Amino acid sequence: MLGATLRSYVVATAGHVDHGKSTLIRCLTGTEPDRWEEERRRGLSIDLGYAGMKLPGGEHVGFVDVPGHRRFVGNMLAGLGPAPVVLLVVAADSGWQAQTSEHRDAIAALGICRGVVAVTRIDCASAEQIQRTRAQVVRELAGTPLADAPVVEVSSISGAGADDLVATLASVLTTSSEPSSGRLRFWVDRSFSVSGSGTVVTGTLTAGALGIGDELDVLRGPDVLRVTVRRLECDGESLATAAPVSRVALNLRGVGVADVRRGSVLMTPGRWRQTELVDARCTWGSGEPIPTEVHLHVGTSASVARVRALGEQHVRLRLRRPQPLAPGDRVILRNPGDGSIQGAVIIDTDPPALNRRGDAARRAAELQASPLTGDVAFEVRRRRSVPLNQLLLLGLAEEANSEPPAGVIAHAGWWIDAAACASWASTLSEAVANHHARDPLSPGIAHAAASQLAGIPHGDILPLVLRRAGLESSGGFVHGPGRGHDLGPAETAIARVEARLSRNAFDAPLVRDLDALGLGQRELAAAARSGRILRLASNVVLLPSAPVLALREFVRLPQPFTTSQARLALGSSRRVAIALSEHMDGRGWTRRDGDARRVVLQDPDWKDLSKG
Repeated sequence: MLGATLRSYVVATAGHVDHGKSTLIRCLTGTEPDRWEEERRRGLSIDLGYAGMKLPGGEHVGFVDVPGHRRFVGNMLAGLGPAPVVLLVVAADSGWQAQTSEHRDAIAALGICRGVVAVTRIDCASAEQIQRTRAQVVRELAGTPLADAPVVEVSSISGAGADDLVATLASVLTTSSEPSSGRLRFWVDRSFSVSGSGTVVTGTLTAGALGIGDELDVLRGPDVLRVTVRRLECDGESLATAAPVSRVALNLRGVGVADVRRGSVLMTPGRWRQTELVDARCTWGSGEPIPTEVHLHVGTSASVARVRALGEQHVRLRLRRPQPLAPGDRVILRNPGDGSIQGAVIIDTDPPALNRRGDAARRAAELQASPLTGDVAFEVRRRRSVPLNQLLLLGLAEEANSEPPAGVIAHAGWWIDAAACASWASTLSEAVANHHARDPLSPGIAHAAASQLAGIPHGDILPLVLRRAGLESSGGFVHGPGRGHDLGPAETAIARVEARLSRNAFDAPLVRDLDALGLGQRELAAAARSGRILRLASNVVLLPSAPVLALREFVRLPQPFTTSQARLALGSSRRVAIALSEHMDGRGWTRRDGDARRVVLQDPDWKDLSKG
């Protein structure tokens, strides 16, 4: 029987070697977190350990027990990386030690701000030692995210203080904010094979939800594999679904155990962008210059990254292998030489190229003004326009139907900065006005040229800019509103043609008449584009209403009718009758019938015809 979604929490331990982290977890849960025989033989945690318990309210807590020895700092960071809450252990009889500081710095670098401090081994310490250790804890945590963390004294041997510790943990955990329910990214911390089931992975689910049958992507080098969740467990209990934050084990179909290991990541398909280049802000560390090559720790993953400084506080990181990162991600930059730790926050996972002189300084200034949480309005304003699907991949928008924030316009799959749109509209409006002033007969500015002139990044955005600018588009050209009603130098001549045709709709001027008025091909083309005249074959120029007026006469004729009959009905020349008849053939209003024609429209709607 599958259980319902289980409300649970995850806590990682931290602290100096031999201060009793594993012993404390064993005391609280009744489970031995050390999984390897060598760990139990040596009494020293080497790898990550796992155990779980129920809080008094019934909620489940999964513990990730990290090794404290300096040789295993990589394993320690893999345990802390995805953890939202930490249990920092300091032995009362030993006090604050070197690795306590290292673990504290890792906690601060990862931005973990919720936790509890357990002062252990109180049965081995005097009251004076306990008080001295408590004072050290307060002093060493001052100025860190755990400065206000509660401190509980406990003995893992006698159990003294254990109930207080559980109650304090419950208070910290149950008063925390609800975790994210967005896209899923699951950092794997262990993988193994189970006979008859196949590949099983474990990890901390920090965002998104999991269910049996879900399809996920897993990175394998440069490739992405599609896997299916066959079975889902939390602390041995089978689940139908799991919600953040929880320790879960997934039985996967579609991947071998060799293809998914610690540092692998399972993702919502199509919702993450794998990136090798990011810009980040350094938020914690000694202040010493970061070396040009570091070990980058994120989630349970560790990889090599090249570093380029951008001012005093920001860096550009080029990762040796792509990772699904997002703005706001906390990462650790570890010096491979002395092991020192710097904390950083990812600001941009799709940063611009730095090719020109001064680009690095300008980029540093941009990053200084950037928020740490991935503000979508800020990113759209900085980029001026971004495809919505790119915002989804960057984690800056939640859903395809997301509403844009204030100051952002949604149009044709793009999110566009309103101020940028106004600037483009102003530039284009001025360019079109200048263009028409220089060349009144021009149809306008071609679409591609208009976008380039205004700096519009994509043709899909041009219609929005035209509306904002009060401009129009026809025939692939951008022009002013109602463009063509005033034809500049040709206006007077076209008006005379219009007046002539208004008196007799089929009295088309001859070519010599047009030449005498100064109306050449360019002037006539401009008038036709503007809808002032209709140009037919054989240089026949009429008003746009002429075909409808001719059809009114043709429907009265016996069907079929000859060209001579058509000419007489129109009171015009054979040249005009033939040109009009061929035009109506092309529109499907009439059809040739031997040497004659017939009207093929049944009960024509004159109002609709006049529009076309």
